[in-house]
Amino acid sequence: MIGIRRWPRPAPTAFLRPPAPRTLRGRLALVALTTATLLMLILTVAFNAVARQHLQHQADDELRTRAAAVATTIDTSGTTVRVTETSHDELLDTNVWIYAGGRLLEKPPTAASLTRVTDTLAGRGGPRCITTEVPGPLRLCSRQVSGDRSEATVVTALSLAPYRGSADTLLLGSLALDAVMLVCTYALTRLAVGRALRPVRTMTDQATRWSAVASEERFGGLRHPAELAALGTSLDAILDRIRTLLRHERQLTAELSHELRTPLSRIIAELDWWHTRPRTADETRTTHRIIAGAAGSMRAICDTLLDDARDNARDGAPAAPGTAEIVPTLHRLVEAMDTPSRLTVSTDGPPLVAGVPPALLERIVSPLLTNACRYAESRVVLRAHRTPDGIRVDVIDDGPGVPPPFAGQLFEPGRRADPGDGHRGAGLGLPLARRLARSAGGEVTHDPGFTTGARFEISLPPG
Repeated sequence: MIGIRRWPRPAPTAFLRPPAPRTLRGRLALVALTTATLLMLILTVAFNAVARQHLQHQADDELRTRAAAVATTIDTSGTTVRVTETSHDELLDTNVWIYAGGRLLEKPPTAASLTRVTDTLAGRGGPRCITTEVPGPLRLCSRQVSGDRSEATVVTALSLAPYRGSADTLLLGSLALDAVMLVCTYALTRLAVGRALRPVRTMTDQATRWSAVASEERFGGLRHPAELAALGTSLDAILDRIRTLLRHERQLTAELSHELRTPLSRIIAELDWWHTRPRTADETRTTHRIIAGAAGSMRAICDTLLDDARDNARDGAPAAPGTAEIVPTLHRLVEAMDTPSRLTVSTDGPPLVAGVPPALLERIVSPLLTNACRYAESRVVLRAHRTPDGIRVDVIDDGPGVPPPFAGQLFEPGRRADPGDGHRGAGLGLPLARRLARSAGGEVTHDPGFTTGARFEISLPPG
C-alpha cells in the first residue's frame, strides 16, 4: 500500500498577513505611512463633518432670512391674518407656505408633495428646521409671526443639492490632498531614513574591509552622531575582544606545537630505531617505556596549556592552587633530556616546595632547560634555593650567552637572536615560560650581568 504524505496546511492568517519589508528603511517608511494615513483619515473625517455642518448652517440662515422677508408681508394686527402684495412677490412666494393657525393660506403651486411635511412642521409651532429627502434633498424651516390679535406661521424650503455638491467637492479635494501628502510622506521618510542610515552602511562596509585585511582601525576614531558613536564604541570593544581571543588562540596553537615537538620527536625516533633491526624483549620494553613516557608528557603539556588558557579566558581568574617539590621535578626533567650527563642539579637548604602544580613547574622550567642544553658548550646547572619572597631556580649554561642588542627582545614571541644558527626553534619557549610563571604569581628574568654564558632566573611563590 502506497502511503500518501500529508503536508501541513498553512494557517489562514498566513495568506492575510502582508509581507513585512526586509529593510529597516522600508519598515520605518511603512510605519510612518501607516501613522500618517490614520492621522489624515481622522483629520479628513473631522474636516468634512465640520464643513457639512457649516454648509447646513448657511442653508438655515438663508431660510431664516427668506422667512423674515416673507413675514414683513403678513398683517397680523387684526383678527384675521392677511398677506399683502408687494413688488417682486414671485421671488418671495418661491417654496414658501403661510399658515394662519392650522389653516394653509398660501403655498407654492409646484410643491404640492411637500404640503403634508409643511403641515406637520407648522403644527409643531415655534422656529424649527427639518431635512427631507422627498422629492429631493430639501431643508425646511418654520417661523412664527405673532400679532396683537392673531398669529401666522411661515415655512420656507431650500434645496440642499448645491450645498451637498460643495461638500462632495471638498471631500474629493481632501482625499486627493491626502493621497498627495501620503505619497510625499512615504518618499520623504525613505529619503530621510536612508540619509540617516548612510553612516550605518558606511560602518558595515568598513567592518567588512577591516575584517578582510585584519586592520587595526576602529570606529571610535571616526565622526558619527551620538547614537552611532555609542554603537561604534561597543563594536570596537567587541572587535578588540575578538582580536585578543584570536591572538590567544594562535598563541596557544603555536605553544602547543612548540612544546609537543620534543616528545613527538622522541616517539618517532624510538619507533624508527625499533623498526631498523630486531630488538630484544628488554629493548622492546624500554622502547615502550620511553614512548609511554613521551605520550604522558604530551598529555601533561596539553592539560597544562589548556588549563592555563581556560584560566585566562575567565578574565585572569586564579587557577586552583597546588604545590610541587622542586628537586624531584628538576631530576625528572634532567632524565628526560638527551644529554643528562651534562646537567647538574644543586640545591641549598631543606627540601624546597613551590606553590605551583608539578606539571606547570615542568612547563616553566622545560623551555629554559632545552635552550640551555641547545647552546651550552659543556655543562648546564640547575640551582634551586630559597629567597625572602619564595623559591628561585637558576638555569645556567656556559654557551655564548645572549647578545646585548637582543636582550630587550628576548621574551618577545617569535624572536630569535640568530635565526641561522642551525638550531631548530620558533622563538616561543622563553615567552611561554615567562607567561606561565606570571600566571602562577612568579616571574622569569634574564641576568644581563652573567658573562660566562647565560643565566635565567625563575622566581616562584612558596608552597
